[in-house]
Amino acid sequence: MTRYLRPALALTAASAALATGATPALAHLNPGEHGSFAAGFSHPMFGADHILAMVAVGLWAWQIGGKALLGVPAAFVGAMLAGFVLAIAGVPLPFVEPAILASVVAIGLLAALAVRLPVGPCAVIVAAFALFHGHAHGGEIGAATQIAYGAGFALATALLHGAGLAIGYGAGVLFGRSGLSGLAVTRVLGGLTALAGAALIWA
Repeated sequence: MTRYLRPALALTAASAALATGATPALAHLNPGEHGSFAAGFSHPMFGADHILAMVAVGLWAWQIGGKALLGVPAAFVGAMLAGFVLAIAGVPLPFVEPAILASVVAIGLLAALAVRLPVGPCAVIVAAFALFHGHAHGGEIGAATQIAYGAGFALATALLHGAGLAIGYGAGVLFGRSGLSGLAVTRVLGGLTALAGAALIWA
């Protein structure tokens, strides 16, 4: 197991370093130049906190399995859109940025510990954090068209969840889930995500 985990740890550590080094809001696309959909799609893709949290949702959903594979990511996307609507409507949410950073640590820890709960509570947990992610997206909409912008970041979010699921499936295939090696890799990734979230908090 150690022989197989060593290269996996190196790759995941490098991935985490790249994610934490992602350029934040300054890299978002200008809707006037690139279109509202592209601006919305770019928003989560250029924020390390969004990327880490959303990929971790996919990792955790893979660990739980069953209905959680679709239910947990869907709950995140749905609640995120609700948060977006709140922001557009001018409804404030307290501590948006701290809650987003906390979501990276919390969801990373859930994956690191491979916490298995019924789908309902898991969906509620990720939805609570997703509300703040969506509100942040709405707060930075600028001149973008609301529907196109919302569709853009919803698709980007779904793709990031899919990346987390794909990493889980890939770990299971490469390392053999029956021997818990695949699960161990995703737990390591969850731990690295939580550490990266803590680094973002203290940055």
